[in-house]
Amino acid sequence: MECMSTSDSDRVDDALTADRILEAARGQVRRFGEAKTNVVDIAKALGTSHSTIYRHFRSKADVFDAIVSAAMRDEEFLGATFVEGDGPAADRLQGLVMALHRRKVERFVNDMELYLLYRRVVEDRPELIRRYAEAMTSLVAAILADGVKRGEFAITNIPAAAGVVRDAVTVFIHPAHVQAAAKAGASMELNIRRTMTVLIRAFKAGVTLDEA
Repeated sequence: MECMSTSDSDRVDDALTADRILEAARGQVRRFGEAKTNVVDIAKALGTSHSTIYRHFRSKADVFDAIVSAAMRDEEFLGATFVEGDGPAADRLQGLVMALHRRKVERFVNDMELYLLYRRVVEDRPELIRRYAEAMTSLVAAILADGVKRGEFAITNIPAAAGVVRDAVTVFIHPAHVQAAAKAGASMELNIRRTMTVLIRAFKAGVTLDEA
């Protein structure tokens, strides 16, 4: 096998993007797990040097945080499709929660090593989960506001109601709970539908929530 020349290596370095680094890192985690993945291995997979990786990320931890942040953004984009939909707000609200739950289950079943990385980073980096929770709560609030506008819901305090929804469904979305249920072979979907039925009926009947 021919060795890569300096000029070839330079071209690889110049073409390298954060997205390419993250995709290579995902491949390494899938093959070897988080603990056995390091910056040198990621660089080798890309045909470059570890110093090139450090131009984009300060450390392996930063690479892993970026992988998890990208997965969270993917879930936010998924949730946003329900905000932008045109069906009844009640259907979109339940659909959002169910879709997020199913995305987590799919990742646990089909992408175990990355799921475990996701779970570990979520537990170690509260600021990431805080930003994620704020983004998801905003999506819920947007659906509730649209439901009020359409006359489907009667809610006096939409931010507070969105927080209630968030807290009520966290058990169906948090990686630790999803993993525990999946390992036990238990489906959470019936409980999701029951929880959403109670919340939606309350919103339709009318709820008054205190200001903070």
